[in-house]
Amino acid sequence: MPLSDTQIKKVKATDKLQKLSDGGGLQLHVATTGGKLWRWAYRFDGKQKTMGLGTYPAVSLADARQARDDAKKLLSAGTDPMQARKGAKLARMAASAHSFESVARQWYAHWKGPKNARHADYVLARLEADVFPAIGARPIADIAAPELVRMVKAIEARGALDIAKRCLQMTGQIFRYAIAHGIGGATRNPATDIKPTDVLTPRKKENYARIDARELPDLLRKIEGYQGTPITRLAIKLMALTFVRTGELIGARWDEFDLEAGRWDIPASRMKMKTPHIVPLSTQAVQVLQVLLGVTGGRELLFPGERDHAKPMSNNTILGALDRMGYKGKMTGHGFRGVASTILHEQGFDHQHIELQLAHMERNAVSAAYNHAQYFKQRAAMMQAWGDHLEGLVKSNILPLRKLA
Repeated sequence: MPLSDTQIKKVKATDKLQKLSDGGGLQLHVATTGGKLWRWAYRFDGKQKTMGLGTYPAVSLADARQARDDAKKLLSAGTDPMQARKGAKLARMAASAHSFESVARQWYAHWKGPKNARHADYVLARLEADVFPAIGARPIADIAAPELVRMVKAIEARGALDIAKRCLQMTGQIFRYAIAHGIGGATRNPATDIKPTDVLTPRKKENYARIDARELPDLLRKIEGYQGTPITRLAIKLMALTFVRTGELIGARWDEFDLEAGRWDIPASRMKMKTPHIVPLSTQAVQVLQVLLGVTGGRELLFPGERDHAKPMSNNTILGALDRMGYKGKMTGHGFRGVASTILHEQGFDHQHIELQLAHMERNAVSAAYNHAQYFKQRAAMMQAWGDHLEGLVKSNILPLRKLA
């Protein structure tokens, strides 16, 4: 007699395995532990076989009967249902291995090697938050440009235009990796079919806010009198003297500095252009660093965070300090670069030396080493003249910023 749900629910475990038949080879095995498992008995190539169909009540009586009927159709067609199921499982595993997420994680493991750990963590977080939910489960070879467009427009819709652009760039790198390594049958990069300006709302580029040269003396005096933490005040002073990027400043480590030689060697992994950068240190910059060394006690980071000393201060620390000094919307940390560039150009310093000091020029490893050796002396003189100029502005003893012959 066929089984009923009522009968299945009432049956209790005993000290022996019970086998209840529903007909057509379908059985419910009731284990001594109380577990209820669906089994289907059949013959293939003259051999008796038993195929598991799941557990009750997760697989209902109706579901078990449907699974039995589907398996019987395969058997009638000359196919072993158990082998067919194993083949389908292997196919799913293969598809999963070639999913965009799987390939992306392979790319990430390869890509992150020389990268700054903080930046690498950010990239993975963006993939997990914005890219994988959209296309992560899709076979990489099947993904087309319209899917990428939907992904970036969804990111843009929440107001994250820059993140949308970065995610599109990252997906392009992952497709290139798959094609180069012959993974998942990927033969083309759909990200190359898309330009951000074609699918994302154009936005007017905003320059970093900065004061002009005549306002610089007042700002420097306010920095000297800043009532916030000493570390923040010293960070702003060092930024003014070196005009490096904010990320390059706050991530600085003491092992990058040689105070006796008056130089700061920033490794390629921390630079936007991914080439090493040398910052000649003026006597004023060295003095700031000596004071900072006494304040922080020589921890690994120059500018550790207030709560977690193993991590650098926030990107917004310097901006927040400038805001409190009355420069909200008027000056940013990045603004020191623009002010320095303007004044140094006006005073006739060599454009190439200024651009090298700003680390604007893309360089390969050979040309980077050459430029450092060729122009370090000239840039050191320029940076000392800049330090003297800022010191004079603070003291109201303003001297002409002269280019040394």
